[in-house]
Amino acid sequence: MKQGLAVTDTIAVIVQDGPRYASPWHRHDRAQLLYAKSGVLSVTTADGTWVVPPSRAVWLPAHLEHATASHAGVRFRSLLIEAAGTPGLPDTCRVVEVTPLLRELILKLAALADRGDRKDMAEAVSRVLMMELSFLPTQALGLPLPRHAGLAALCETIRKDLARDMAVEEAASLLHMSRASFMRLFQRETGMSFGRWRQQARMQHALVLLAEGESIVDVAFGCGYDSPSAFSAAFRRTLGRSPSTYFLPEP
Repeated sequence: MKQGLAVTDTIAVIVQDGPRYASPWHRHDRAQLLYAKSGVLSVTTADGTWVVPPSRAVWLPAHLEHATASHAGVRFRSLLIEAAGTPGLPDTCRVVEVTPLLRELILKLAALADRGDRKDMAEAVSRVLMMELSFLPTQALGLPLPRHAGLAALCETIRKDLARDMAVEEAASLLHMSRASFMRLFQRETGMSFGRWRQQARMQHALVLLAEGESIVDVAFGCGYDSPSAFSAAFRRTLGRSPSTYFLPEP
C-alpha cells in the first residue's frame, strides 16, 4: 500500500489517477483526508461505508482499518496527516465538506509533493489547510452497518437488490421478530430507522451509477423509485442538488 510522498514534516500526499480502483484492507499510521478530484470513491470500515463524491472528502483517524474502491475511473488526492498534538481532530470516520478553498489547498499540496525546493510554501499551505478543514455536520453519505448477524445479512440482501421495496413487516418477519422489536433493534444497531437506512443505501448506489454515466431514468428505476421525478426529488432533499447537476462545478 502506498505510504505517500512527504510534502512537509507532518503531511504526505498520495496521488491516484486511473480506471476502476480497489485497495485491500489496510491502515495508515497517520490520519487520512481522502478527496476525489473526479469520480466517486467508497470507503468501508467495520462500522459502515462512506461514499465520497467530488464535493466532499472523508476523514479517517490514524490506524483505522479500511478499504477504498471506485466503480469507474477516479482521480483522488489523499493527505496523510500527523494529527498528534493537534486539538479538535475527530477520532472517528467523518464526511468533510470540501469548500472551494479547501479543494485548492489539497490540490496545491499534491502539486508541491515533488518540489523539495518549495518546502516553505508547502508549510504555509498546510497551515492554512488545517485552519480551513471543518468537521461541521454535512449531508450524511455514510451507511452504518449493523453488528447483529441477522441484521447484517438482511442489510446485505437489501443492498444487492435496491429496486425491491421491502416493507418493514417483511423485514421483521425474515428475522422472526415483531415489527416493534425489529424497529428498536435496527435503530440501536445503526442509529437510523429502517426507512432512512434504505434511502441512504439507495442514494449511495445512485451516486455510483451516475458517476458511471447511467441515465437518470435507469438510476431511478434501478434504485427502486417509481419515477425519475420521485428519484430527483429524493436526491435533492438528501444531497441538496439535482442528480443532473450534482457532478457539475458549483456556480
